[in-house]
Amino acid sequence: MRQSLNEGQLKLTNLLKDMGQEVERILQGCMQALMTLDRDQAEFWITEDQLVNNFELQVDEACVRLIATQQPVAKDLRKIISAMKISTDLERMADLSVDIAKAVRRIEGPLCKSLIDIPQMAEKVLKMIRQGLEAYSNEDMELANDLSVQDDAVDHLYKQVVRDLLVVMSEKPEILDQGMYLIFVCRYLERIADHATNIGENVIFIATAERHDLNK
Repeated sequence: MRQSLNEGQLKLTNLLKDMGQEVERILQGCMQALMTLDRDQAEFWITEDQLVNNFELQVDEACVRLIATQQPVAKDLRKIISAMKISTDLERMADLSVDIAKAVRRIEGPLCKSLIDIPQMAEKVLKMIRQGLEAYSNEDMELANDLSVQDDAVDHLYKQVVRDLLVVMSEKPEILDQGMYLIFVCRYLERIADHATNIGENVIFIATAERHDLNK
């Protein structure tokens, strides 16, 4: 029974890892579409979202099967329940990434300013996704708690980019629409970071059976 449970949990961990890599791939692709304002590329990444939805179904089915057949308790049960919650967070991250591609549809080029800080936000967010899943895989409390620090850095960069864009928009009223879409993109990235901190919260829940807010 224990061996079957361990094997099931390993399968869950691998599914979440693969799902996370797919989310990263989509986010990177959507950011590239934004940098180049490539609408064809944006349309491609919008359709890729279905792959993440399929992973979420696989995770949910694996969790239900484990609970039904292995009757896990305590920490084992918490880890399985957390896997379901993490898959939901990853699915939302993919949706928000696709929202970036949808913004590309509406942005009239050329870009009003060089995109430097927004790609930096995306890189920080990608690191948080990887770290969150590593924390889950290894039940690493230190990595989980550190996500709160990284989320603060993303929040700070978000506020800075929005301020800069508002200045540009005030000086060039003709790019108001584009500026607003870029602010939306920043918001999507900030929300993805929040979902990454949720992964850390679930890791802490697995270890302690307590809920901690890492997104203060």
